[in-house]
Amino acid sequence: MILAWSGAATLLAVVLVGRWIRRRFLVVTVEGRSMEPGHRDGDRVLIDRLRSATVRVGDVVVIDREDALDRPDRLMIKRVAALPGELVPVDVCAFQHWPIQTRVPPGQLVLLGDNPAGSLDSRQRGFFSADRLLGVVVRQLRRNQ
Repeated sequence: MILAWSGAATLLAVVLVGRWIRRRFLVVTVEGRSMEPGHRDGDRVLIDRLRSATVRVGDVVVIDREDALDRPDRLMIKRVAALPGELVPVDVCAFQHWPIQTRVPPGQLVLLGDNPAGSLDSRQRGFFSADRLLGVVVRQLRRNQ
C-alpha cells in the first residue's frame, strides 16, 4: 500500500506542478516585424504572467490589443519605455504636442517596438492600459530562420 500511495502522491504532485506552470507561463508566437531584430516573425517566446506586477522599463512584454475586441487572439509584443509616474520619453511622436514634462498616468504604460518603421505603438496610439498586460518575456524559445 505504501507504494500505491507514493505513486498517487507523485502523480498528484506532477498534476499540481503542471497546473501551476500553465497558469504562470504562456508561450506566444511573434507575428509581424515590430520587434526586429531581437524578435522576428514566427519566433516563439515564453512569458511569465506573474512578472507583470514587477514590470520594469526595458522589459519586453505581451499585451492584449485594446482594439481587437472581436479577435481576442491578437496580442502585441513591445518594450516598456515608461511606467506610471515616469516622464514620457521625448522621442515618442504622439506626445510631441504635449508639455515636455508629461508623466505617464496611473495604470498606463508607454510601449515601443524595437523597429519604429514597422511598429504600431505609443508613438501612434499614446498610452496602453497596464490592465491589459499579460506578462513579461523571460526567454526566447525558438529563433525563426
